[in-house]
Amino acid sequence: MSQLPFLSRLPIAAAMAAFLVAPAALAFDRGSTGTDGELHPASNIDIQLPESGVLNYTTVNIPSGVTVRFLKNSTNTPVYLLASGNVTIAGTIDIRGGDAAATGTYGDGVLGDDGNPGEGGPGGYSGGRGGRADAQQRVALVRGGAGLGPGGGPGGIEGGNNCTLDGSYYPYIGVGGGYSATAYKRYTTYYCGASYGPKGLAYGSDLLQPLIGGSGGGGGRGGSNYAGSGGGGGGGAILIAASGTLSVTGTIDANGGDGGGLAGAGAGGQGAGGSGGAIRLMATRVEGNGRLYANGGCINANNNRRQSCGHNGGSNEYGGSPGRIRIEADAIAFNGTSQPAFVRDTPGSVFISGAPALRIASVAGQPVSQKPTGVNDVALPAAAAEGPNVIGFETTNVPPGNVVTLRVVPRHGKPVEVISPAIAGSTSAGTTQVSVTLPAGASTLQATTTYTVVLATLGDEALVERMSRLANNERVEKVDVRVSIGGEPLATLHTVSGRSIELPYAALAALGFRG
Repeated sequence: MSQLPFLSRLPIAAAMAAFLVAPAALAFDRGSTGTDGELHPASNIDIQLPESGVLNYTTVNIPSGVTVRFLKNSTNTPVYLLASGNVTIAGTIDIRGGDAAATGTYGDGVLGDDGNPGEGGPGGYSGGRGGRADAQQRVALVRGGAGLGPGGGPGGIEGGNNCTLDGSYYPYIGVGGGYSATAYKRYTTYYCGASYGPKGLAYGSDLLQPLIGGSGGGGGRGGSNYAGSGGGGGGGAILIAASGTLSVTGTIDANGGDGGGLAGAGAGGQGAGGSGGAIRLMATRVEGNGRLYANGGCINANNNRRQSCGHNGGSNEYGGSPGRIRIEADAIAFNGTSQPAFVRDTPGSVFISGAPALRIASVAGQPVSQKPTGVNDVALPAAAAEGPNVIGFETTNVPPGNVVTLRVVPRHGKPVEVISPAIAGSTSAGTTQVSVTLPAGASTLQATTTYTVVLATLGDEALVERMSRLANNERVEKVDVRVSIGGEPLATLHTVSGRSIELPYAALAALGFRG
């Protein structure tokens, strides 16, 4: 069977559009229906997320000493915790990425789980599996798996130290997951420079619209006797929105998971840490001296977690990049710990609607779920690799006449890119397809489309004036919008003087842009 794990779920879920909420005149309105009642746990609790990921409470009070975790739904959405009143977090909300299993003779010495990666937190992505053991070091067996997610870290490979795009020093080690920054392989920047070596790429924006979790770290190359260790899972993603006061004197933990420890003669390579996740807090007032964590994962060394952290490719860095933290409130009095530092703003929309979207609808005649999981979403018979296969696309809020670029990334070998015919249908519902020969084995399918909006055609001079503020008060003539299934839509503003300014589509949507 040929398995096709998509890079990520479609990051803008249609189900979220119904929850678009604007700031109220006197107090921020989070949009909670209150149907889930009060959340006041007296002891540790695991809460099952509904399929939408949205929890509607009246008030939330997590006491000191109590930990709240969330069980993932079938499509692994982020956590959307809405409250019509106040939210008090004196205990802990835990959405961390999971650690990868110990490998070889390390730790408990159990071999049955060797190479297993850490799972992503809710809304985050799992790490890559460690390569299998093989005395002959055959490429098809020993290469480590890449972490999942838009910034998933590449896995460790065979070969010696060199400064190439695929190798760099210590090629057998996995690469950390990227998120707010690019994650580099150990010694890549130290010996070779940032332009060399595999990377876990940065993605998303500080707006956290849409809300996306952290990406998994790459698994290590397999050794002659033992598998490589798996990569850590990416931290989860959570939105907490309260109409009243949101007080954090406890902890919200969205750290990435650690790569697994390994030991033993003939052991493989080390898996790397997952990236940190995402925390977005919204309320009329946010206060407290608690702790907000979205750090990248590290590795387990000497039976201790969070060792050899860092994502910059230094001499002893095995980690994923930090995630993102954002606080939006009319009054922000939070003076606790924030790792990384939080971005502050006044309350915006809880969810955005009307954003452009692109999805892979079918592969070789087999339909793809509206909400793919990102793991083995389509399984094809081996014969599918022998000839061209049709990949179908669906677009929303994308003008017809544009094209889609498909990139096929096999587990081994070079990627292939093909361009579709023009999108047919309407702006609200378009379709196109492309024919491509899929390689044997697992592949990741990525797709993008880019289109241009000339502002003069919108007939909204007030909108043009608002958008000029994003370009240092210079008039914007047109906007290029780039849509992909691997992250949020991006926009590039083109000014009258020829300058180009890239920013998230959500920044334009907040000003009223729909195009």
